Amino acid sequence: MVEKLLSLDTELFVFLNSLGSEKYDGLWSFITKQSNWIPLFLLLLYVIFKKLGAKQTLYLLLFVAVLVTFTDQMTNVFKNGFQRLRPCNNPEIKSLIRIVQFRGSFSFFSGHASNSMAVATLLYFTLRQYFKYFWLLFLWPFIFAYSRIYLGLHYPLDILSGYLFGFTSGFLMYKVYKMVQQKYFPLRIRD
Repeated sequence: MVEKLLSLDTELFVFLNSLGSEKYDGLWSFITKQSNWIPLFLLLLYVIFKKLGAKQTLYLLLFVAVLVTFTDQMTNVFKNGFQRLRPCNNPEIKSLIRIVQFRGSFSFFSGHASNSMAVATLLYFTLRQYFKYFWLLFLWPFIFAYSRIYLGLHYPLDILSGYLFGFTSGFLMYKVYKMVQQKYFPLRIRD
């Protein structure tokens, strides 16, 4: 069963990766770089500050930092535990795929997917009541993580597992955040 799932995962990866074109390699390399998302992060920071105020924003940022640290470290635990080769390092498919970037670390599961989904989940549940279209925030982890398939760095199962881990971690952190907020730093709504 596991072998069949991994085989399907590899086939899907080869298909999705082959959809790429040299014409778009620069775009997807730009998308995958975390620092290139700083304008989105600054916009989110501004929106959070305008809605929650300085003190609540700092509390929320503290929880975001703890969440990212947790998901990032757990990603490394899983990668080193499973030691699944990245597609770009897999000799069985290396000649069949487009490799735009190389990484020496392992593949399962994607840190890009888990970290971005965790943060998006925490922010979504925290702020959804204030913004009608805040669900659009989930476009960030979807685009960000897809870049990893395009570049030859992760299988679809790595991405989906990262999403699942990130969503679960983000939702649980949201629950902890709300409990701590109610007890220690109650929210006063700003218009």
